[in-house]
Amino acid sequence: MTFEEFAEKYSLSLTAQQREAVVRTEGPALLLAVPGSGKTTVLVAKLGYMIHCCGIPAENILTMTYTIAATADMKARFCLFFGEKSASGLQFRTINGVCAKIIQSYERTMVRTSFELLTDEKEIARLLSSIYKNVTGQFATESDIKNLRALITYAKNMMLSEDEIKNLDEKEEHFSEIYKKYASELKNHHFMDYDDQMVYAYRILQKYPPILERLRKQYPYICVDEAQDTSKIQHAIISLLAGKNGNLFMVGDEDQSIYGFRAAYPEALVNFEKEHEHAKVLLMEENFRSNAKIVRAADKFISANFFRHAKSIKPARGEGSDIKEIALPGRNAQYSYLLNVAENCKKETAVLYRDNENVLPIVDLLERNNIPYKIKNTDYTFFSHRVVQDISNIMLFAYDPRNTELFLQIYYKVSTYLNKASALAACEISARTGIPVLDAALMHGNLTTGTEKSCREIKAHLDSLVTERADNAVFRIAHHMGYNDYLGRMGISTNKVSILESIGAGQENAAALLKRLTELCEILKEKRPCGENFILSTIHSSKGLEYDSVYMLDVCDGIFPETVIKDRKNASKDDIKAYEEERRLFYVGITRAKNELSIFTFGSGKSIFSDELFSKNTSVRSFGKNGNSASEAAFSKKEYEDFCDRFYKGVAISHKIFGRGKVISREDDIVNVIFDSGAVKKLSLRFLLERGLLK
Repeated sequence: MTFEEFAEKYSLSLTAQQREAVVRTEGPALLLAVPGSGKTTVLVAKLGYMIHCCGIPAENILTMTYTIAATADMKARFCLFFGEKSASGLQFRTINGVCAKIIQSYERTMVRTSFELLTDEKEIARLLSSIYKNVTGQFATESDIKNLRALITYAKNMMLSEDEIKNLDEKEEHFSEIYKKYASELKNHHFMDYDDQMVYAYRILQKYPPILERLRKQYPYICVDEAQDTSKIQHAIISLLAGKNGNLFMVGDEDQSIYGFRAAYPEALVNFEKEHEHAKVLLMEENFRSNAKIVRAADKFISANFFRHAKSIKPARGEGSDIKEIALPGRNAQYSYLLNVAENCKKETAVLYRDNENVLPIVDLLERNNIPYKIKNTDYTFFSHRVVQDISNIMLFAYDPRNTELFLQIYYKVSTYLNKASALAACEISARTGIPVLDAALMHGNLTTGTEKSCREIKAHLDSLVTERADNAVFRIAHHMGYNDYLGRMGISTNKVSILESIGAGQENAAALLKRLTELCEILKEKRPCGENFILSTIHSSKGLEYDSVYMLDVCDGIFPETVIKDRKNASKDDIKAYEEERRLFYVGITRAKNELSIFTFGSGKSIFSDELFSKNTSVRSFGKNGNSASEAAFSKKEYEDFCDRFYKGVAISHKIFGRGKVISREDDIVNVIFDSGAVKKLSLRFLLERGLLK
């Protein structure tokens, strides 16, 4: 059957670039497919072409996908095009499925039993919790276990040496010791985890040539989907199976590699021609998903990355709507804006964000207003994270100042400047006499003048903390009691503090916030989809998907991107790699949008991402007129109404003259605001917008 007959029979309409990818069957080839270019359709068509036009037996073709779900989807799509009979001999497997086959071949060849695969995540968590307690003397939180699992996966998938694993202690204290004990425990009990499964499969292929040759003979044609998401050891396994000149067809795009924390290895794509002799690099550059303005802006943005193949993303559709920059007075204003969007949502609309925690204030608002929404892949580790626990413990201690156990967990994280001996002595006195711990320290601690003053200040802050609104209480802990200084010393981001403050905007006091956090955790655990159109998702969870309208949340330097590199010459290679991955994450986010794309920026926070996206030589525009922000431009009735919609009870503002404050009520154009100074003022929203008085 000729290609033309094949295409007509199966109703395939392919571009020249897509056709070239389909008919290339011999030798190593890398297909770089930009977002929305139809890569899955092409890969499925290629499999059909190999079977029906080239006469290649289906059982000689191995197709690897990234997840089990992707494997099922690929097979279903193939059956839809070519029927179940054609698919009967095809092998669709994940890389772990292939590794399991390699290990089974080893068992049959060597007449040995391999280690048992440990699939129970709860059992792994229990094992790590026990090791963590043994090594650190502390109980591991859910967040600690998640971080350890991620680092273990990273170490094994990146094939790190012992010294390189030791260097990971900078990210997680005692990690190398925990890793060593974890590996030893698995081995002693004849277990392997999913990452070990790949390590052992790789070693088998290296050490037992007959097994490798048998697999090469069985699968002379190998296709790999989502190659940018595969890890270093996965690429090593694939390379061994294919051989130097094997018929390896990899589909991916290093510009969409966003799983560095899982050890994704986009370098394998960048270096494909070096690793495989006579390799051919093919391109699919036409985007059929997004309007032309989104495509051109995305292309310009990602082209500034250094570690990539030279390629462009080209629009197949017309101009469409402008990209909007929604410039707001503060971070909380995003949430009230989106509340209004959700209330009136008539079309498929996705809010995309960098991390799971970023969406919690929106979830809180939606739940309190009983507005339906759909959320993808929720994560609960925020609630058990040490930052959240610390602030919770400080609040609990404010209500229970005689609790010596809480005090010993927090005294060095706020500005008491007590040494450990003084803290223990104060606890002993408090336990014996029944007086509050800080009073015990002040009365009997023989403190220096400076430390005594600090303890009195912390005591006063704790007294105030229980009487004020929850967001002010969080702000007090972070900025006046020294907790943010502690996070800075530890190299920990303050983003979770900001999220707590935002959630606290709707709570009357610290106790109410603590109760609400428990409620939100339960809501997320029990949440069932109850809305069709309004969707909340991390960018990672949205990969491969598309939406009619997209809002990008928290686009601000320090949040997204978390760090900015402006001078590459003085930056380390690792820092540059991390920054470029953040840029790829933003690129993946904006290319999910089909027709409308909106970018939230706020306050005085600058964003290198939005600056690049809205630069003068693109066709996109910002929220105000003439490319200016709303506060600098004349405004329409709709822009004024949109501005007003962001103000409701509890919203935090920052006034250029009066400073930080919170809205306590609103009537039409007038808002009543209480400022941190204690002053209450009536302000005209129209005047605020005209004069640009909000930071």
